[in-house]
Amino acid sequence: MKKIIVLLGFMVAVFSPFWCLAAVSESSGVITMEFDLTDHPVDKEMKLWIPYPLSDSDQIISDIRVEGDYAESAIYSDQKYSTPMLFARWEKGAASRKLALRFHVTRREVIKKDFPAAEGPWDPADYALYLAPTGLGPVDGAVKLLADQIVSGRTTVYAKAKAIYDWICENMYRDPDTRGCGTGDVCALIAAPGGKCTDIHSVFVSLCRAAGVPAREVFGIRQGKIDIQDITGWQHCWAEFYLPGYGWVPVDPADVRKMMLKENLTLDDEKTDQYREYFWGGWDAYRVKLAVGRDIVLNPPQKSRPLNTFGYPYAEADGAPLDWLDPKTFSYVFTYRK
Repeated sequence: MKKIIVLLGFMVAVFSPFWCLAAVSESSGVITMEFDLTDHPVDKEMKLWIPYPLSDSDQIISDIRVEGDYAESAIYSDQKYSTPMLFARWEKGAASRKLALRFHVTRREVIKKDFPAAEGPWDPADYALYLAPTGLGPVDGAVKLLADQIVSGRTTVYAKAKAIYDWICENMYRDPDTRGCGTGDVCALIAAPGGKCTDIHSVFVSLCRAAGVPAREVFGIRQGKIDIQDITGWQHCWAEFYLPGYGWVPVDPADVRKMMLKENLTLDDEKTDQYREYFWGGWDAYRVKLAVGRDIVLNPPQKSRPLNTFGYPYAEADGAPLDWLDPKTFSYVFTYRK
């Protein structure tokens, strides 16, 4: 069995108990991601790509360990967004195909609400990547028409982004029957505005971009809240927009709608107002950033078309993609230890 210890600064996100609006400034723990592709036919070459967390201003990643019986393994990033990924490959004939990624994470609560009275000068060309359309997120047609309607009369980036955030909170809703985090098909969601976090934030990002506001999604996973917890299905997506003269502003209208569903709240409830206020310029500590970007070409490139998102691990058997949401096809377990 091969064993690799990767000495990089890893950062894991922490998830504060936002459901009770208690201020938790920092959260930390150990996350273990275990993969087993052994059940696939031995005559197939297996490839696996895993979103790989890195330290940044909001999280610290440390004590990273990678173990497995792969033929090769390395850490790469894509060319467009520099999203990091752990790649592993098993040759045809491999009797066992297992890999474990473990890291310690400390993440802080992010609060950015000290907005300037006046916006600074900026050049949209510098943020062209975050104003551009994506495969499922156009910025023209029906999306542009809706964006123009929402931001009508607003002239500042802040006012436009806030109007779009409010529209999302008031018009979209969490659909618990949505598979995974949703695909974020913006045109379909405008017609039927129910979904999960990727759906809700894809609409936010596309409307912002159509209105001339740079915006982007962030893909990651939530931390647990007890000593040992299975977080296999805890993937989450959130968003941020760029405010000239200030920087990137955190938002999470999907968690507003999630808490409304969880607590059976209406838009008129005082607690809904509290959630809307918190997640406008705020992220709780119980989250870990893993990836950014849409229409991702992995490194080394996958055989299939570009990935809509890279919030989940991805694998191929002889170039055929596995269903990352079907445990019978793609087996993995994520565990959080406080």
